[in-house]
Amino acid sequence: MAINTDKNSYTVLFATAMVLIVGALLAFVSSNFKEQITENKRIEKQQNILYALGVNENDETSVEFVSKSIVGEEFKKYITKQYVITGTNAVENPNAYLIDIKKEEAAAKNPSYERKLPLFVGEKDNATFYIIPVRGKGLWDAIWGYVSLDENLVVQGVFFDHAGETPGLGSNIKERFFMDDFKGEHILDGNNTFKGIEVAKGNADPKNNDKTDNEVDAIAGATITGNGLAAMLKKDLQLYLPYLKTLKK
Repeated sequence: MAINTDKNSYTVLFATAMVLIVGALLAFVSSNFKEQITENKRIEKQQNILYALGVNENDETSVEFVSKSIVGEEFKKYITKQYVITGTNAVENPNAYLIDIKKEEAAAKNPSYERKLPLFVGEKDNATFYIIPVRGKGLWDAIWGYVSLDENLVVQGVFFDHAGETPGLGSNIKERFFMDDFKGEHILDGNNTFKGIEVAKGNADPKNNDKTDNEVDAIAGATITGNGLAAMLKKDLQLYLPYLKTLKK
């Protein structure tokens, strides 16, 4: 007997079957590639942290990470300590880089929850760096990154990335011309008050020569992304401030 494909019941049954089949396939793929996905995320985190530290394979203009084949060794070489911060207390934890800061932020909405803040200590060229993960909201979706500071709370390097900012505009937060502007910027003002770093449209320092104004030049056409990035830095860096001020000379 021929099946009447014009019936609504056929359409519903067909759509249901397809959902079940696709769901089963996705579950199978996710299950079989879970370890590889987890490993790729671990490698990406290590590459990003090292990039902010200044350990990368950049040429004059490119953004090139340490290669996957050696990133584990380089991470162990340059990241000498990992901490979980709560207030001014720092507890050493070799797996701090695996903490999901998105989940921690969500959990911290419960006043009784003590948020875990991962902090990475790097040693490079006889200097000590403190690398902080940050996460926020751009124009369309999440933005995130890492900020490397010295003991005087001066930025030594950054890495930023995004989930879906506009190509050629907000997506440029991960380009060298923007990220390099943060090097040397102060997150405190002259009175040692926390200011963060504003992404300023039309500021009077387009070449970013003034590193004490708590500003970098904005990306043309990406005002909302820039504002989101500045808000992200202020929101997350200040969480570490009680501990960071114990480091300041």
